[in-house]
Amino acid sequence: MAAVITDDMRTTFRQQGYLVVPGVLTPREVAVGRKVVAAMLAKQPPAEGHVGPHFIFRPFGEQGHPLLDFFFRTRIEELARQLLRDGLGIQRPEGVQVATTVPPWPHRPGGPHVDGLTPTEPDGRPGTFTLLSGAWLTDHTTHGRGNLWLWPGTHLRFGQYLAERGADALTRVEDMAPGPYPKIELGDPVQAVGPAGSVLFAHYLLAHNIGDHAGSAGDERRETLYYRLQADGHRDRWQEVVTEPLSEFA
Repeated sequence: MAAVITDDMRTTFRQQGYLVVPGVLTPREVAVGRKVVAAMLAKQPPAEGHVGPHFIFRPFGEQGHPLLDFFFRTRIEELARQLLRDGLGIQRPEGVQVATTVPPWPHRPGGPHVDGLTPTEPDGRPGTFTLLSGAWLTDHTTHGRGNLWLWPGTHLRFGQYLAERGADALTRVEDMAPGPYPKIELGDPVQAVGPAGSVLFAHYLLAHNIGDHAGSAGDERRETLYYRLQADGHRDRWQEVVTEPLSEFA
């Protein structure tokens, strides 16, 4: 049965700021994604002996890309739209981040960050978006496999921080060091878990960071495709969105 976003899942997302939806990608789609990633890594491999994170950022531009085709051929966009309020669609992603973690990497994140602030966009606007979507091409059912660390509920507390100071406080990175992330109550972090083929959706303001990979040198690396998704009209109302963090969501 195809994955759908239920009312309970929407409630979880609104309260926690993230949602893991299993079974979004078929085994064939996972294999296709991994084949594209392998080709990209063959051209931009990590350094000899490298362990830990290795990223490839690929803007799509007008020419497109196989991972843009992958996005549209899977159900990622459809499920993302189901989290949004009525009348909002998802704009074409501007690019993809191929995120890998090569074991062994015994790392515990010291704290979280928020994306898109360093550097800002060319016009000075912070690089806000609506949803981070992560397509898992490898298994995350146990902890310590490069799982993303998340601090539940921080999207709401970060929104309150900005509502009190104004949306432009998001650009004052010096007030949010280290991270960057503001000095708000974080609570305890969790590691996102689920099988290959799952998709993680996380609110833009949610505190997050990369975690460890406790495998041995011969174990499979972590592979995730991250798409930063904007709802229709997001750029025109980004100040409202970051000070009312549930305004784009159902």
